[in-house]
Amino acid sequence: MSTFPAAVIFDMDGVLFDSEALYHDAIIAAAKELGHSFTTEDFLTLVGRPWPVNRVALQEHIGPAGDVDVFRATWIRHYQGRKNSLALKAGVVELLDRLDELGLPRAICTSSSREEVHHNLELHGLTHRFHAVIAAGDYAQGKPAPDPFLRAAALLGVAPANCLALEDSHNGVRAAAAAGMRTVMVPDLLPATDEILPLCHLVAPDLHSVRVLLD
Repeated sequence: MSTFPAAVIFDMDGVLFDSEALYHDAIIAAAKELGHSFTTEDFLTLVGRPWPVNRVALQEHIGPAGDVDVFRATWIRHYQGRKNSLALKAGVVELLDRLDELGLPRAICTSSSREEVHHNLELHGLTHRFHAVIAAGDYAQGKPAPDPFLRAAALLGVAPANCLALEDSHNGVRAAAAAGMRTVMVPDLLPATDEILPLCHLVAPDLHSVRVLLD
C-alpha cells in the first residue's frame, strides 16, 4: 500500500464473522416452514442492504397476501437458533493484532443491529478491540449511501480519505467508495463484478491478505 491508512473500517457480516452463511440457511428454513419458495439467488439480492429496503423486496417476493413481518420473525428465530455457532472469518485476529501493533483505530460499520454486533463480539471475545460501532439506526441512510462510513470516520476523528474500508457486499463497496475511502473488497457470498471492481482499491481473498498490505 502506497500510504498507510489512519484508520480501518470493518463491515461485520461476511467480513468479521461468517454470519451471511447462517442468515442464508435461516431464511431458507423460514421460507420452507411458511411454504414460500426461496432460493440462494433470492437471498443474494438481500446481502448488504438495510432492512427497510429488504422488507419491500421480501413483500414483493411473497406477494401481497404474505405477512412479511411473520416471515422476518421466523427468519430471525431460525437465525437465533444458529448464531451461537457463528465462526470468525479467516485472519480476523491476526489483522486486529497488526492494527494494535500499528496503533491504528478501527470501527465496525454495519446494517445489522447494535444488539447483534455486541452478541457477535462477546461470543468471540472481541468487544474491546474496536473503538467505535456504527449499526442500524445510527445514520440517516443505509448502504449504498455513504452515511454509515462517514459516521464511522467522524467518530474516529479521521478524514474519510485516510480510512481503509473492508467490505464483502456490493452495496457496502458502493457506500465506502461514495464516502471517499480506500475500499478493499473481501468477497464472501458475492463476487467482485465488472461494475464493482473500479470502486475497489483492490480485491483480497481474505483478511490475511489485508494484513500483509500493512506489513
